[in-house]
Amino acid sequence: MSNLLIALAIAVPTLAIGVAGGWLLPPHGRRPRKEAGMSDTGRRILLPFTGTSISRRSLEAAVRLARAEDATIMPTFLATVPRYLPIDAPLPAQCQRAMPLLEAIEQKAIAAGVRVDARVGRGRSYRDALRGVLDEHPVDRIIVSANANPRSGLTPQDLQWLLGKAPGEVLILRPGPEDHRTINAATVRGHF
Repeated sequence: MSNLLIALAIAVPTLAIGVAGGWLLPPHGRRPRKEAGMSDTGRRILLPFTGTSISRRSLEAAVRLARAEDATIMPTFLATVPRYLPIDAPLPAQCQRAMPLLEAIEQKAIAAGVRVDARVGRGRSYRDALRGVLDEHPVDRIIVSANANPRSGLTPQDLQWLLGKAPGEVLILRPGPEDHRTINAATVRGHF
């Protein structure tokens, strides 16, 4: 009996990491979330992020726009794949850090009556991952949380590229210097 419990203790986290790493997700890392009674108009708002938290202002803006336009929010974790690995290699450590934030965003959006289609984009850099997501999934708007720290997240050059090359409308939000409110894994209820 104890061997069975040990096997389950190993298998369940491995399965969770496999799902997070994209091993068991349908093609392109898609995890649609559609609540009963919600129609799908086809309008999409991309909400990319790179870390374990996102500006509360960015999420609030995405939710307000999605509700006003009956759109779907696409929170997308941008994962970087080192050059020594194949581009489709599993990334369990990165995804294990990102999945709680994806879950928190989903919970907040669904509680507000907004459809969610969470994804994981992968590339050799954040810009490459973002480019891949935009190439595969048409969006009407992109809401990016600008970071005051140039060493983490999308760089000013990435944001400039996004403004010049991305299809659709781009909204870059940078909260005021005193606004440190974020959404992170600590806000998740239930699954983790």
